[in-house]
Amino acid sequence: MQYKKFGKRGLFDELNTKENLSKIGTPLERLLRVIDFEMFRPELEENLLNPDHKNKAGAKPYDVVMMF
Repeated sequence: MQYKKFGKRGLFDELNTKENLSKIGTPLERLLRVIDFEMFRPELEENLLNPDHKNKAGAKPYDVVMMF
């Protein structure tokens, strides 16, 4: 099966892309300046994390604010 090829990425390609996006202002950056998402953490943890989880096996859960 053939997959799409994205070309060769250089060492600083990702950094340059992030800088260029920051210059024009992404919607997420604008939201982060206005909304403090950490204020949702207590309620998200209360409703999304399973308190009955008894063992440490398996993958660790993702950060609830990141998933929000």
